[in-house]
Amino acid sequence: MPTLETLDPVKELGIPAERMPRHVAIIMDGNGRWAKQRGMERVRGHEAGAENVREIVTQSARLGLQALTLYSFSTENWRRPLDEITRLMKLYVEYLIKERDEIMDNDVRLVQVGRRAGLPDEVLRELDETVAMSANNKGMTLCLALNYSSRVEIVDAVQRIAEQVKAGEIDPSDIDEQMIDRSLYTAGLPDPDLLVRTAGEMRISNFLLWQISYAEIYVTQTLWPDFRKGDLNEALKAFAARERRFGGLK
Repeated sequence: MPTLETLDPVKELGIPAERMPRHVAIIMDGNGRWAKQRGMERVRGHEAGAENVREIVTQSARLGLQALTLYSFSTENWRRPLDEITRLMKLYVEYLIKERDEIMDNDVRLVQVGRRAGLPDEVLRELDETVAMSANNKGMTLCLALNYSSRVEIVDAVQRIAEQVKAGEIDPSDIDEQMIDRSLYTAGLPDPDLLVRTAGEMRISNFLLWQISYAEIYVTQTLWPDFRKGDLNEALKAFAARERRFGGLK
């Protein structure tokens, strides 16, 4: 397996290691507009967006991020036309198969955040194989938010805790923020320090509502298929220049 060529954030970006985010979350928006601008079908934008994922994942891993979460398909996206959904699911299958070598070469651990119920069997099969193959990797964790809704995630966490209360395993007074954290899909990962949204939209879209309570938000007009590693670097520089107070004063 090739050795991952790591980058020094100071030399590459002029950012001290302590100013780098541990976890970056990205709302990948603008595939449809990218295709429309070029007179193409929307699915061509999704294909271009899927191709772009490799560059961003690789750059994130090389810079030493602990986690990268990509919002790829929300529970609300099931409302889209059936032919578009069918093509999207096929793209996930193709991506999970095609990118296995890249995931392993970059020592990336893949996990899914979202509900499995409702996803096609073919997607689940390839997802499970890639997750299992990369389970022992020690580098960056790549979280694929697939069939994801933050409100659904919180509901699932509450139900999981309620079952423990019902079984007498915990007392309601034991419930605190840490317990809720451990019950979310992202259990074991640091909260995102930086939330990036492409395509200029100024909304969160039901994404990691609990986890981004103190995340810095960076919005770029760049459409996702055009969002390259240079754009990621600019987002990281903007993050490093901010003063994070977490509700306190400096």
